[in-house]
Amino acid sequence: MNFKIVLKTVGKLLWAEAIILCLPLLVSLYYKENLFHIYLIVMGLLLGAGALMNLPKPEKRTIYAREGFAVVSLSWVLLSFFGALPFVFSGEIPSLIDAMFEVVSGFTTTGATILADVESISKSLLFWRAFTHWLGGMGIIVFVLAFLPQKDMQSMHIMRAEVPGPSVGKLVSKTTVTARILYIMYGALTIAEMVVLLCCGMPLFDSVTTAFATAGTGGFSVMNASIAAYNSLAVEIVVAVFMLLFGVNFNLYYLLIMKQFKRAFKSEELWTYIGIVAVSTVIITLNIMPVVGSLGTALRQAGFQVASIITTSGFGTADLGTWPTLSQFIVVLLMFCGACTGSTGGGLKVGRIMILIKTFIREFRRAVNPRRVKCIKLDGAVIDKEIVTTTSVYFVVYMFLIAFSTFLIALDNFDMTAAVTSTISCINNIGPGLSSTAMISHFADFSNFSKIVLTADMLIGRLEIFPIFILFLPSTWRKSA
Repeated sequence: MNFKIVLKTVGKLLWAEAIILCLPLLVSLYYKENLFHIYLIVMGLLLGAGALMNLPKPEKRTIYAREGFAVVSLSWVLLSFFGALPFVFSGEIPSLIDAMFEVVSGFTTTGATILADVESISKSLLFWRAFTHWLGGMGIIVFVLAFLPQKDMQSMHIMRAEVPGPSVGKLVSKTTVTARILYIMYGALTIAEMVVLLCCGMPLFDSVTTAFATAGTGGFSVMNASIAAYNSLAVEIVVAVFMLLFGVNFNLYYLLIMKQFKRAFKSEELWTYIGIVAVSTVIITLNIMPVVGSLGTALRQAGFQVASIITTSGFGTADLGTWPTLSQFIVVLLMFCGACTGSTGGGLKVGRIMILIKTFIREFRRAVNPRRVKCIKLDGAVIDKEIVTTTSVYFVVYMFLIAFSTFLIALDNFDMTAAVTSTISCINNIGPGLSSTAMISHFADFSNFSKIVLTADMLIGRLEIFPIFILFLPSTWRKSA
């Protein structure tokens, strides 16, 4: 392990966060909040910590896979810690554990909250809370790579460790240019949603924060009742459509920009994603119609919640705890599913599920006919054996983590539904969970121990297990020869 280059890189990321904190600082000035000094203190701490990390001069500046994992894991933990300090220093979330839960939930785009009364929080902190979603959606480090380029080899290893999905490829030859293209497309879609929400009558501040939360598929709202507070069909349709758009692999948008329409629309994962959304919406609509009273209301609730859950956004317009068991079961399945590979959504990812299903079918056929040799293909191309193996291993570890975390949460004596769905919700970066009687809209009633477990689950889920686990391997910390 090249410790010095890891510290130097993480230190630069802390400097970047100090610069980013200028945005909520400006919001606090605009709304005449007495938080200006809070942001300055935290920015000073970030600059100081970054300077200390940059003191050692690395002999070798190359970052390999091991260093890449370490940079991503350490930076996400430290950026979350410093990002939580404005909440603690302001006294609006006095507990560091609660503040860390909130900010980790933001950066990981989970949307789970410990705030029972969101509307009581100051505007600048609500802005910072929503902006963490936007940063975390495409990746905090990818954002920095887009504007503070490093050597291409270094960038690729870091990007591979941070960007979710079974594999990460470059859109163009240089990784830094790829990061820039991703953020340009990401920013353009975000601005488009802001404008449309404004046209629908949503206030400017709400439009900006809602667009940030939708883009990151996070689900933090500035209203206690989430999107339901606006009581607007137009707003719900706009948010639902953009949630689904941000749940699509961004590589496909690049192909559309490059006019490679045939390749873009050939994507098996895209059509599977659309099919899952359509079928789930129809089933839930028919199932909840007797409960909500009309087809129109049922379709409105089902369509929005399916978009919210499969993209792991977590926005709410209905109490899922009042839905029939069949609909709740489909919701739980959608929690596992998640959005497309290369999107801002969480969960297992549709592409990974397709690989698992195709692997099962291949092994079943091989059991029946041992001499049969069949490769696994996606979009007509053979999938590398390493990706197939990694996907299978990931799924096993993923299910073990859900079981173990549920066991730990169960120590708080919550009902079984709450323990299971809270874990699934956090590890898949969704946000709300379910209890046996209602939807879990906030996690304020959970113990500090459970909050720590769920905070770890959010980080593990967003970074997709391996970067966090590699931190605890002794071989990771052996000094490079």
